[in-house]
Amino acid sequence: MDTPNQYVLKATCEAGSGIVAGVTGYLSDNGCYISELSQFDDTEHGRFFMRACFHMTKKDASFEALQAGFPEVASRFAMDWSFHSASAPMRTLIMVSKFDHCLDDLLYRLHKGDLNMEITAVVSNHLDLRPMVEREGIRFVYLPVNKENKAAQEAALLEIVEETGTELVILARYMQILSDTLCEKLQGRAINIHHSFLPGFKGAKPYHQAHERGVKLIGATAHYVTSDLDEGPIIAQSVQPVDHTYSPDRLVALGRDTENLALASAVRLHVEHRVFMDGNKTVIFR
Repeated sequence: MDTPNQYVLKATCEAGSGIVAGVTGYLSDNGCYISELSQFDDTEHGRFFMRACFHMTKKDASFEALQAGFPEVASRFAMDWSFHSASAPMRTLIMVSKFDHCLDDLLYRLHKGDLNMEITAVVSNHLDLRPMVEREGIRFVYLPVNKENKAAQEAALLEIVEETGTELVILARYMQILSDTLCEKLQGRAINIHHSFLPGFKGAKPYHQAHERGVKLIGATAHYVTSDLDEGPIIAQSVQPVDHTYSPDRLVALGRDTENLALASAVRLHVEHRVFMDGNKTVIFR
């Protein structure tokens, strides 16, 4: 038996009565079978969030017609909404510098079928990872960045995003701060990964700083990119306990693992259309 094409509806609006009935009724009336339905009321801000996964059961049903008719339902609730094909791979651009572990992990998970995405290009401000990328048959774009050319190189990046129809940008240990303008243009579709410590350490060699302070937890945070450095809405986090026996090199190695786990989890949630932005937080339906 052929697996039916799956689709996802994401919707958010002011909380109120009749929303679930209105949406599910519309889908049912148009020959859709809902296989997964999640909802959340943000009582603090009075917002409602819904994700519905469904397939179409009528042979003559049209996904395009389904989308075209939905605004009539959405207008009753002043709803922000979007339909997505769950089977279509998300077109994704990855940005890297010199560290290869996050890129390597994403490529491995992609090959294993764990991440439903298509890599449009890998962009880097260094040439170190070019052989690794081109060995995979992926387009590599070298955009070195300095104070004088930063604006021009960010404009070139946006041209690549537009040219390739990129839907998601992943900063897989890309060691450059994006401008406020670029952050705004990539809002909600760029994910970054950074280490997390208690207490926090900034600057060079954070794992060595953590070793000197005798930290007992290390971790990593994957979040949407905003102009507030490393403070965007959090999607996923990974934490590991450590103790006095861990050398700086061992902390670095464990740190790579936590970064891989957090970033892969965040990417999977995003490409499966499970994440909603809610101010500086996220609502995630797992």
